Amino acid sequence: MNEFIITEKFTKCYGKVSAVQDLDLTVYAGEIFGFLGPNGAGKTTTIRVMTTLTKPTSGRVQIKGFDVVKDADKVKKLIGVVQQHLSLDRDLTVRENMEFHARLHHIGSSERKRRINELLTYVELNDFADRMVDTLSGGMKKRAAIVCSLIHEPEVLFLDEPTVGLDAQARRRLWDLVRRLNADGTTIFLTTHYIEEAEALCGRVGIMHHGQLIALDTPLELRKKLGAVTVETLVDNKETRYQYFADRAAATRYVQSLPPEAKTIIIRDSNLEDVFVEQTGQKVGDN
Repeated sequence: MNEFIITEKFTKCYGKVSAVQDLDLTVYAGEIFGFLGPNGAGKTTTIRVMTTLTKPTSGRVQIKGFDVVKDADKVKKLIGVVQQHLSLDRDLTVRENMEFHARLHHIGSSERKRRINELLTYVELNDFADRMVDTLSGGMKKRAAIVCSLIHEPEVLFLDEPTVGLDAQARRRLWDLVRRLNADGTTIFLTTHYIEEAEALCGRVGIMHHGQLIALDTPLELRKKLGAVTVETLVDNKETRYQYFADRAAATRYVQSLPPEAKTIIIRDSNLEDVFVEQTGQKVGDN
């Protein structure tokens, strides 16, 4: 696989606070890579540096061989960005927002019109193209933001917490769009604190905690390292204890060995939240 994003000893400090510390990371062309962690873990800071919005304090960050500091203009042509807080102009329609972004990228008039019409169809916003952004639902606003970020045909799309605040139906529609973009050749770098989102979309996941990368692998391999099966046992009717096992046979043997007073026993597949909690003692959604 071709290396598309590379960071080496990347560190970003704000005063005496290290938001990201010595991050060594490789993202490959064509994958959906997930950055998982709680608020404040360093996910957004990492994206801000990768997308040239701020400079690293030390270390190196490259996109397709271009340094994000020295070659910022070249990097900007390769990337599309959808920030957690939407940057759409709410006083414009969806089409007008797209027109504005196309002009920022110096796309000619005929090409601009072709791309806008093509992308509106791609994200199923044709019927809403001339609606003011402020009148759209949350899911439509996110699709509008994505379509603006795609106007210059970027090779990699950065999505920072793309489904925060969306209902279940809108979230799943956005997941389908992300999968389609990836299938059509776009590399996706996704930050999230939603476990099910990382498991549903990402081929590999990096787990961040206090600015450090503490785990990196496929969701399945991360679960296997912990134990593919989880047993939950209620202790003294007030505390849940978690034990992890390689398979259900081992988990069942453990349950059969428990004393009769053991309560509320659940056997289930482990997940990325189990991995995160065991490594950090903190839930993914915690601040």
